[in-house]
Amino acid sequence: MKAFCLNNISQVALNTLKNPDTTVADINDADSILVRSAEMKEMELGENILAVARAGAGVNNIPLEKYAKQGVIVFNTPGANANAVKELVLAGMLIASRDLIGGNNWVKENANDENIAKTAEKAKKAFGGYEILGKKIAVVGLGAIGILVANACVALGLNVIGYDPYLSTANALKLNSKVKYTASLEDAVKDVDFVTIHVPAMDSTKGMIDGNLISKMNKNTIILNFSRDSLVKEDELAKALENGNIRKYVTDFANPKSVNMKNTIVLPHLGASTEEAEDNCALMAVEELKDFIENGNIKNSVNYPAINAGSKNGVARICICHTNVPGVINKFTKVISDSNANINTLLSQSKGEFAYTILDTDKTVDATLFNGLEGVIRVRVI
Repeated sequence: MKAFCLNNISQVALNTLKNPDTTVADINDADSILVRSAEMKEMELGENILAVARAGAGVNNIPLEKYAKQGVIVFNTPGANANAVKELVLAGMLIASRDLIGGNNWVKENANDENIAKTAEKAKKAFGGYEILGKKIAVVGLGAIGILVANACVALGLNVIGYDPYLSTANALKLNSKVKYTASLEDAVKDVDFVTIHVPAMDSTKGMIDGNLISKMNKNTIILNFSRDSLVKEDELAKALENGNIRKYVTDFANPKSVNMKNTIVLPHLGASTEEAEDNCALMAVEELKDFIENGNIKNSVNYPAINAGSKNGVARICICHTNVPGVINKFTKVISDSNANINTLLSQSKGEFAYTILDTDKTVDATLFNGLEGVIRVRVI
């Protein structure tokens, strides 16, 4: 593994690597890239780059399909920053319910008042707010972060309604039994005090919080958005806030619209900015790259399927990136047979248009023999 770091990567993660030469100063000497927020959409990669690992969950800075067509595996680190985001969501609920920001600003503005203790007793009523105990919250999206938020809210004494049409069995088992699950988004947000959003930004989710859905909420509802600003139709939200149709909007995404909305608390994208989250994301990214470079295994890729063949079982391991076309596996096995080699392991998985195959053989097979086959994008022999 020879990784080039496009951003500063946690030294905690890099220190876990036994080989001090694992990270290189020149991208031309690298076989992989570690990245956080650096923009890669216009970046052309050399043939030496096999994989890109994003130390974080969002990959909107990486051209996924373009790299897939080049046989470059793109990894992310889902769940590594989940606790950091969960804690900020809970903080968002509290600062929206109790006007802590307003109270703190008042104290600073009156810092020169020698009788501030007495003055504060008279002024504090304006910042009192209300408690979250017994309130209702809709958790939209029950992935790694949503589950932690839902379970934490149960522990804090809230009545929790969960919504996720793609809830996996594994995640469902992690969900506190007191979370009331609903299959309808409109039912989830009806008559609740809080709505917190935890879904990825995709074509199907962009703008999902619109004027129509907001009309199903009550006037005391607080919307918390620590996922992506594109999930909200901000013009329609701004109208609802202006007209008092919802109480507040708390978001982690500062943009020209959000910072000028009435009754809005805007944070500077702090969700995954803790030291612990950065370390966890980098550690996961490094481990993903290491396993891929050394063994060809794929975990948490966003443009290729997950596949795990363990350690090499034979003399050579052939790893093939290819398109998902019929009959291609038979062509692979024929190449190996014609090379007088036997197959010890054969594992293949697909993800949409793209697929990935691992073959362990008892003899070394010339990788160039696969290049002319239909659908083959890239071949690597370990």
